[in-house]
Amino acid sequence: MTKKYGRRGKLALSDVHLSVPAGRVIGLVGPNGAGKSTLLHLACGLTEPTSGSLSVLGSRPAANASHLARVGFVAQNTSVYGAFTVAEHLKFGARMNPGWDPVLAERRIGQVGLSAGQKAGQLSGGQRAQLALTIAAAKRPELLIFDEPAAALDPLARRGFLQNLMEFVLELGAGAVLSSHLLGDVEQVCDYLIVLCDARVQVAGDTRELLAGHARLVAARGEFDQPRAGIDVISVEHSGKHSSAVVRTGAATEALPYRSEPVTLEELVLAYMTRAAAVPAARTEAAAWGATR
Repeated sequence: MTKKYGRRGKLALSDVHLSVPAGRVIGLVGPNGAGKSTLLHLACGLTEPTSGSLSVLGSRPAANASHLARVGFVAQNTSVYGAFTVAEHLKFGARMNPGWDPVLAERRIGQVGLSAGQKAGQLSGGQRAQLALTIAAAKRPELLIFDEPAAALDPLARRGFLQNLMEFVLELGAGAVLSSHLLGDVEQVCDYLIVLCDARVQVAGDTRELLAGHARLVAARGEFDQPRAGIDVISVEHSGKHSSAVVRTGAATEALPYRSEPVTLEELVLAYMTRAAAVPAARTEAAAWGATR
């Protein structure tokens, strides 16, 4: 699947091949301009691919009203109507969604301390995010999609938002996709990871499997400049007399005379981002490791 914008065909996504499991909480990470919002907008049916196709919950995105009701979307600016009160937002949500759950909506509004008469334009950023989340969840969707919903929130508001996000996922039995550049948020709530850089998926898979399938090797400086056969080096850093490399692990690496250490989620993500930035021509086979797992 490829997406281009404008007359000059600015590339937003290039030859993306990706299959993700249902019912998971998926973290979508990457630098600004990587194509994260474009991918989510495609998944919601807000735009269409230039070439190729995609399927969400077994159908073309936004194929009909029934499919729209199965997906809840919270945009980056947690879009709510400033002139509408909280109660008016809930009434509007009920009119637009045949599966609307008024009990869930009212209960959640009360739990986060919102008053029915408050206008959305007078709410704090955290309160607007909670209102948008409640509206998306009260549809009782099968999939919740979040595009950087907590990026502008302070740490306390962000923590509350993420807690409520997970509560909704559990209550609804829904899957979720969370786009974020805050790796701590992703590590806290996501069990599946997609790293998107340079308009392409660099790696994707179960978070635990990805961490178990990579390691940081430490050796003499320059040892990884020409890696030994069988070593798949993702990125290398130098410090004094030593070099450390994030690599994919396997039988070939286990037998090598290097000190091996586990990688953190941040190290893993930064390694793939570094490789994409340094060698964009490599393009990493559309995330061959895990993208179709």
